Amino acid sequence: MTATAADATASGTGGPTPDPSGRLPIADARAVRRATVRLVRADGRAFLAVLALNGAAAATGLAGPWLVGRIIDEVRGGAGVGVVDRLAAAILLCAVAQLLLARWARYVGHRFGERTLARVREEFVDRTLSLPASVVERAGTGDLTARGTADVDAVGKTLRDVGPELLISSVQALFLIGAVFALDPLLGVCALVGLSGIGVVLRWYLRRARTGYLAEGAAGSEVAEIVAATASGARTVEALRLERRRITASHDALEESRRRRFHTLFLRTVFFPGVEVSYFVPQVLVLLLGGVLLARGSVTLGVVVSAALYLQQLSGPLDEILMRVELLQSSGASFARVEGLAGAPRTGSADTPEPVDDRIDVRGVRYAYERGGEVLRGVDLTVRPGERLAVVGPSGAGKTTLSRLLAGIDAPTAGTVTVGGVPVVDLGPERLRRQVVLVTQEHHVFLGTVRDNLLIAEPAATDEELWAALAAVGADGWVRDLPDGLGTRLGEGGRRTDGSQAQQLALARVVLADPHTLILDEATALLDPTTARHTERALAAVLHGRTVIAIAHRLHTAHDADRVAVMEDGRLTELGTHEDLVAAEGAYAALWRRWHGGERTECATPPGERSV
Repeated sequence: MTATAADATASGTGGPTPDPSGRLPIADARAVRRATVRLVRADGRAFLAVLALNGAAAATGLAGPWLVGRIIDEVRGGAGVGVVDRLAAAILLCAVAQLLLARWARYVGHRFGERTLARVREEFVDRTLSLPASVVERAGTGDLTARGTADVDAVGKTLRDVGPELLISSVQALFLIGAVFALDPLLGVCALVGLSGIGVVLRWYLRRARTGYLAEGAAGSEVAEIVAATASGARTVEALRLERRRITASHDALEESRRRRFHTLFLRTVFFPGVEVSYFVPQVLVLLLGGVLLARGSVTLGVVVSAALYLQQLSGPLDEILMRVELLQSSGASFARVEGLAGAPRTGSADTPEPVDDRIDVRGVRYAYERGGEVLRGVDLTVRPGERLAVVGPSGAGKTTLSRLLAGIDAPTAGTVTVGGVPVVDLGPERLRRQVVLVTQEHHVFLGTVRDNLLIAEPAATDEELWAALAAVGADGWVRDLPDGLGTRLGEGGRRTDGSQAQQLALARVVLADPHTLILDEATALLDPTTARHTERALAAVLHGRTVIAIAHRLHTAHDADRVAVMEDGRLTELGTHEDLVAAEGAYAALWRRWHGGERTECATPPGERSV
């Protein structure tokens, strides 16, 4: 977890139960159609303009073959050069008009696509930010990253290029087939019969394409997840000598991705040749039937030539349609993955009642991870407003799990965790981060300036408030030494921060967020002892009167707390003041003696001072 009030620290887990596999959901075909209709309606006037312009361009293009037929019939009837010149000039004018209308239609269509893509991106970002942290952790960043990059880009390509071109080609194809029917209905029926082969091949392809492309996308996400996990944990992999295992996992993921890719390539190798052959069938049938009808005097030569030219022109739009349909299947699978976030569990809604106060109650809480045993076993605890509570215990006792439940990151398997009588997981992100914020030793520095990194927590904060927050955690000194102070760019391409500086920025964000309850889980672990003590004292002063729950790994924190809660094997076994628990000669007394009698006696709090 990043130690900020603006990333996942104030997330809840309201909404439907996540997929047990941990994967983010994928929208079904009906949901994708509804989303498509919603996007079209959002810019309906532009969409209608695209239809109208394409229709006008297609109608204008129909004049050419018809005028060629007229020229043939006029010449056969004895017309002179003047008639041919006038008809040829009309063909030229219609071609220019079609060019201009088609260009205008593409311009309007591309603008429509860009605006629609912007809506898709905004929806994706909004949905991603409202995902509970636990859902993101289970799914892994690879899947989310693949959806937000490759899948959104595929949707964008469809909206910018595939969609407008498919629309233009579809309108042209309909007008061309209609023109053949207008010339002679029998020739029109013959053309449709000849095109039926394309329908058979297309049906075969569409029945298999969606599943194939979804599987290909999932395999790509798995590759991205393994690469991201290996890169981020490179030091751990090297330290534990896991290189061979990670290489094997990467090889297996790449092999699965290759296999899925080859399957979709196989579908295309059947689809495209079948379609290419089918293009010639209607032309051959129309010419054969046209010859019979011409011999009987039922049609003129110009009609047969015009019908053949229309069908020859039809191969262009059909080729575009079928090419775009193939791309549409790929981007449709991508859109299903992007739209699938709409079905993921959401954080709390705005309809949740307002907490009556800041008291935290834990009642009968049990919690078990999906791939492990029960971690918490019936915990009962009340944290009073303004209290400083230290939670101590051996590793694996359930301290960190309890902190995640208190912060609303995870929901208990049984029992309740409430603040002011309202379940913590039901609070929306904005309300929750004003109530409870979890700060861990994990941290994140966002790309941008120091000011940008701080304004995430409180966008309305002034520079004076930013400096005050930095001073509260002892970070104002090194920030003032930066070349541009608050305006210094951090991260890749800018000033790099070490672990302690990143953690101080995270704590400064907490100060700006101004929560009533602060949960500290090794929040100062990356700081040296002197800086950690200074930061803790500064935070104690800033958070005076607020509730502080500290997962204590340095027992001087427990010594200074109002009460100490002792966790053992997922249960709360002791609760009281430091003095009372030491006098009780229980588990806490044993911990205190071991810690106080060892190397860390120098960390004891000086008289008269209190830490967080």
